[in-house]
Amino acid sequence: MPDDIDLEALSQCALDDMARVRPVLDKIADKWTILILTVLCPKPSRFNEIKRRLDGITHKALADALKRLERNGLVTRTVLPTAPIGVEYTITPLGHSLRQPFEALCAWALAHGDDIEKAKAAHDRAKAAA
Repeated sequence: MPDDIDLEALSQCALDDMARVRPVLDKIADKWTILILTVLCPKPSRFNEIKRRLDGITHKALADALKRLERNGLVTRTVLPTAPIGVEYTITPLGHSLRQPFEALCAWALAHGDDIEKAKAAHDRAKAAA
């Protein structure tokens, strides 16, 4: 850890602001939000396109998440004048502002995913041996 960072002060600042921070994190740090916004970041997409790109998401989970993201100002929903009527979702500037932190999180996950799996396996072996 770098010596020039006062970790105690940073920790206390985060705790002091928890009443404001936690509700925001609850809105963006759920199971699907990061992945949905990642799909929408390069271009607007229709519902089924998003669903195809997110292996494992259910229709209901995606519909609920998109409604929540729209309500929170992270995506917009546009009804297309097609037959049958189509709907397209677009990331908003507010949603786009999450790009850099999300990229950092994804990079961290790629860099440390194996470390987490190794730690988990070691923990499970130690528990089983005890």
